[in-house]
This record gives sequence, structure tokens and C-alpha cells, in this order.
Amino acid sequence: MDFALIGGTGMDHLSLDRKKDITVDTPYGAVSLQTGEISGVEMVFLRRHGSGHTVPPHRINYRGNIWALKKLGVRKILATGAVGSIYPDYRIGDIVLVDQFLDFTKNRPQTFFDGGERGVLHVDVSEPYCPDLRKTILFGAQSIGVEVKTAGVYVCTEGPRFETPAEIKMYSILGGHLVGMTGVPEVVLARELGICYAAVALVTNEAAGISKQPLTHAEVTATMNMLGITAAKLINSTCRHLTKEQYCYCLTGGTEAGLF
Repeated sequence: MDFALIGGTGMDHLSLDRKKDITVDTPYGAVSLQTGEISGVEMVFLRRHGSGHTVPPHRINYRGNIWALKKLGVRKILATGAVGSIYPDYRIGDIVLVDQFLDFTKNRPQTFFDGGERGVLHVDVSEPYCPDLRKTILFGAQSIGVEVKTAGVYVCTEGPRFETPAEIKMYSILGGHLVGMTGVPEVVLARELGICYAAVALVTNEAAGISKQPLTHAEVTATMNMLGITAAKLINSTCRHLTKEQYCYCLTGGTEAGLF
């Protein structure tokens, strides 16, 4: 399995053919996955929040998930996630291909390399999202006429609560465009294991203080379900253009550590 899709809220519109449920054992516990085909391409599908959206963002087994994908041989990860907009140019219903992040998580293990037998790794994240994989997604979007914003700074918060208006104002001052709860450490862990990773952010709401109405999970889910149809088309189109070769820097992320 060279490719994986990590889906958050609203990925029910995606059609995975020849589905098979599997479990992969990792040093961080067993991880439940599905294998199948999207547009004729073999894929691993990981539901980030578990079946039925039962796992909150701060309790997701990020290390187990990425380790399991690497163990299956995955080279490239397409990730989707719902986000709130804190930038006027990004509106509800937009699809954004993020290119940088700001990390405001607090209690999540951030690395596979905590010392001990695995040692310590200071991985480079100058380009946290694979430039080659991002180009493939953009090509997939253009081929079906789907508009995708080509850049954005993703602010990752701890959750599961929504952010305060004061926090959103701070993120905006620091250069953030979008806010979500799941993108970090997922992207960093993928880089540590030499996996290409690109994130498709789906704008489901305006962030607190920008929106005049209180935020609800129901609002996010309803908008995501509508966006999910377009997102599924984008994923299907992108899969038709995927290649397993890694000519980018991502592959070297964990070379010095010698894992896998």
C-alpha cells in the first residue's frame, strides 16, 4: 500500500471499493484501518476520529496511526479536515491546500523520538506539507474544475472546545488563516517517518469573534457534509494522478534515525 487517506469529519461521501477492515499492531496500540480502492488505486483509509466520530481531537492516537501506515508501506498521505476561517479571503465552503502551520496544542506527544533506544531526532519542517503532493492535488482539482486555494497557515489548537475570540485575534495577528484541532502532530510524525503528507482544509465555519453566532458542532458537521461531496470528487481525481515515487525532501525526514 503506497497511499493513504486520513479523513476527518464528513468523509462519508467517499467511495472506497473492495473494502476490507484490518488491524495493525504498533508500539502505541492496535490501529483499525480499512484498505480498498479509490479510482482504481489501492489505498489505506484511516478515520481519524474512529467509527462514528467517537474520538475527540486531543485523544487521537496520532503516533499509532502514522506508525501503522508506515508499517503497511505507505509513502504518501492525503489528509482532510474541517477548519474555521480567521481570514476574510477564506469563506465557508472554500477548500484550502495549506502550506504552513502554527502549533498551539498542549498535551500531545509530538515525536517518535523521545530518547532511549530510538534516540533523538530534530526533523526539518521548513516545508511541512509535501510540495510534490500538493502539486498533484492541484492538478487533480484543475482537471475536474474544482477551485482550491493554494496556500494558507493552519493554526492547530488542542480542543475539544472551540477557541475564544481573544485567541482567534491572537492567531490572526500571528499570521494564521485557518484554525483546526487535528493537523498537528500528524504532519510532523509523517515527516519523521519519511512519508509525504499534504492537507486539504475544508472551511466549515467562521471562527469565534468573526462569526456573529455561537459555534456548534452540528453547524460544522452540516457544512462538512455538503463540502464532502466536492472533497470526495477532489480525492478521486487526485488519486488518478498519484505516483509512488518520492523525489521530494520528505523521504529523508527520518533517515538519520534509521527506522524502517
